[in-house]
Amino acid sequence: MLIETLSTFPHMYDSVMGESMMKRAQEKGILEFRAHDLRDWTHDRHRTTDDDPYGGGAGLVMKCDPIFEAVEAILGKDVVEAKLAAAKGEPGGDTGCPDRASSAANETAQWAVSQSEDCLSESGYPAAPPQGESQQHRPQIVFLAPQGRPFDDAYADKLAAADHLLFICGHYEGIDERVYALADHVISLGDYVLTSGELASMVVIDAAVRKLPGVLGAAEGPVDESFTSGLLEYPQYTRPADFRGMAVPEVLTSGNHAAIARWRREQSLARTASARPDLIAAAEAAGRLTPADQKFLKLLEPAPTGAAEGVS
Repeated sequence: MLIETLSTFPHMYDSVMGESMMKRAQEKGILEFRAHDLRDWTHDRHRTTDDDPYGGGAGLVMKCDPIFEAVEAILGKDVVEAKLAAAKGEPGGDTGCPDRASSAANETAQWAVSQSEDCLSESGYPAAPPQGESQQHRPQIVFLAPQGRPFDDAYADKLAAADHLLFICGHYEGIDERVYALADHVISLGDYVLTSGELASMVVIDAAVRKLPGVLGAAEGPVDESFTSGLLEYPQYTRPADFRGMAVPEVLTSGNHAAIARWRREQSLARTASARPDLIAAAEAAGRLTPADQKFLKLLEPAPTGAAEGVS
């Protein structure tokens, strides 16, 4: 897998991509990573990548021209031309369903994309494009922005299936809206603001790369985790068996693998029901709960008021 980033602070990736699992993935040849400096595609002595916004307002906006020039140099002019043709509705454009959302102010602009209903997820955001072979092998451009589709474990799976990802990282007040004509994916990490898109991209890159075969040491590592099954992970323990009066549950030292598996499943259900009941509802709607799961969850429900006094 090849992952590239385009940003004004490429050295921010040095520590994250040079340590732990990300470093090992590169050493094993599973991942190739390149961080590009957007300033390499500027043409003034100040290496300017931003300017004042049209219409006034606070902050600075990242400019179109260095970003488009950079993408043409990194991915090829044909990629950019195909995306622009699609954005303008011209024949021969990239007809994939890009995961982007233009602002309401730009929906009538000449280049803006009109998303079909088939391209929208249930949340109202554009759904990720289908992961067919051609989609998997062609370069995919990723933006991190508030208008993006909320990021989750399933989305990490889709990105991990790609061969080549280019993350374009915003800074300052934002990016000129026309740049989103290049997007295949626009992702939001949550309802908060970060200093830079580099930080957000690191989270997405880590979540996707660790799913690649061979990155994690344990074969079951990426499978038996929180959110992968749709539930939070069960509690974990290691030596010593008793620490300052806090003992490891006896079932985990029993050697009874069936009992351990049942305990872990019930703990996962209990933890999820307590902390994230929305995940329980989603798992039930998707048919991922067994009759035994549903029976156990019923036991967790509080008794009706007055039950202790025998009141019906």
